[in-house]
Amino acid sequence: MTQKEQYKKLGDALWDIANDLRGAMNADDFRDYMLSFLFLRYLSFNYEEAAKKELGKDYPKSSSMEGRADFVVPPPLEIWYDENQEDIEEFEKQMRRKVHYVIKPKYLWSNVTELARTQNGDLLETLQKGFRYIENDSFESSFKGLFSEINLNSEKLGKTPKERNDKLCKVITKIAEGIADFSTDTDTLGDAYEYLIGKFAAGSGKKAGEFYTPQQISTILSRIVILDTQDPVRGPKSKLDKVLDFACGSGSLLLNVKKQLRDNKGTIGKIYGQEKNVTTYNLARMNMLLHGMKDTEFEIFHGDTLLNQWDILNEMNPSKKIEFDAIVANPPFSLRWEPNDTLAEDFRFKSHGLAPKSAADFAFLLHGFHFLAKEGTMAIILPHGVLFRGGAEERIRTKLLKDNNIDTVIGLPSNLFYSTGIPVCILVLKKCKKEDDVLFINASEYYEKGKRQNSLEDKHINKIVETYQFRNEIERYSRKVSMEEIEKNGYNLNISRYVSISEDEVQIDLKEVNEKLTSINEKIKTNTDKHNEFLKELGLPLII
Repeated sequence: MTQKEQYKKLGDALWDIANDLRGAMNADDFRDYMLSFLFLRYLSFNYEEAAKKELGKDYPKSSSMEGRADFVVPPPLEIWYDENQEDIEEFEKQMRRKVHYVIKPKYLWSNVTELARTQNGDLLETLQKGFRYIENDSFESSFKGLFSEINLNSEKLGKTPKERNDKLCKVITKIAEGIADFSTDTDTLGDAYEYLIGKFAAGSGKKAGEFYTPQQISTILSRIVILDTQDPVRGPKSKLDKVLDFACGSGSLLLNVKKQLRDNKGTIGKIYGQEKNVTTYNLARMNMLLHGMKDTEFEIFHGDTLLNQWDILNEMNPSKKIEFDAIVANPPFSLRWEPNDTLAEDFRFKSHGLAPKSAADFAFLLHGFHFLAKEGTMAIILPHGVLFRGGAEERIRTKLLKDNNIDTVIGLPSNLFYSTGIPVCILVLKKCKKEDDVLFINASEYYEKGKRQNSLEDKHINKIVETYQFRNEIERYSRKVSMEEIEKNGYNLNISRYVSISEDEVQIDLKEVNEKLTSINEKIKTNTDKHNEFLKELGLPLII
């Protein structure tokens, strides 16, 4: 079974468990429990593997008869702790240096599953203490609030502590049994986690789109921003020092950029994400760790992007300003916000103007663009309205075009997102752009139709990315448009103005048609005359 098949099978198995067990609980609530337990399992297995390497032949043999790692009790590490009390401090110090975190044996996943399997009344309390320990003590840098959205005392689990404990026993046992036969490697579990996020997003309706960008669209953005900025034909860059998603949701876009670069033998220095929703912010942090990233390799901030609450993005000294080699984002579409006089003077908006109250799309765009490095590329998903709406948005759009900052406009098919059925576009922006035209790609007709959701296949993704990379002009698909033409259109970027997908009407040569009709009429007359000669000889009425 390939890795892709394995994680999909694992994800489907977990999704079935979720549907069986969640009962009256809504999908979003159950998602937080399930993903947290998966996270604990990943941390536990990863830690035990590292401990095995660290202790070598001193790593105790397990006395457990259970062959499946999820049910090995007591964990070998617990035996070692009991027998080597004086060495624990040094061992944990080494583990912090090598895997960047520590988990006490009693909080390991296999111990938790044993409590669940035996319906032990201590499960609830052990989980609470375990989660607090991971938040506050496991990592060198604090992951405070990582499990803040998981209410183990929620009445949705049961009215009494015993009912809640019993429900958790059932859920954890089912999850442990459901995933016991699957690989414990990082990629499989991390990808299954990602797959589950997508399944929960698809099942949760409109609201879910706020934290999840469908993988196919995420891949388009990722493949574009890793390409050489000035000359995309040269292919992916070998390194990106800093990558930012200022509306990062579950962090999947950032992880996709890392994956695309890694697949092309490249590396990323550090990943930065910002998210306003606290639940999603926690999902993103878990998602990073679950994909094998060390806590020093990423920084996710909880705060409002439009108000610019992140200190590292508020540096007033230009020489210390942080800049990013690649920026990706899928901000909430046409969000209402509260622009005011203070924001009008904000360094992010001052030279372009404020987005209108009715739609913060350009406010998000300008926020990211301000922090884009001169040799960087930014790709952002936005509703089509930003391409043609008037007023303040027209002024911002015109300024970006006159400064030659808009490189490419990509129109996507409708109904690709969980959050909306409207067609959306991708804008690619650069600060130092070589070409003096704008590339338009109209990909609205290239997709796989689905019952609830349309999707893009690899061939559709490749066509978009390759058209961008080689700046190809393809009839009824893509075209390089001069600034003169855009200026004549009032800086309106409505894609259909420049790349029409409608078939040309069939051209009719009226002269040729006339000649054919004349010839036919002459033949009719000649043959009618002949026929009338016969009728006349026979004394019959003639054809008039």
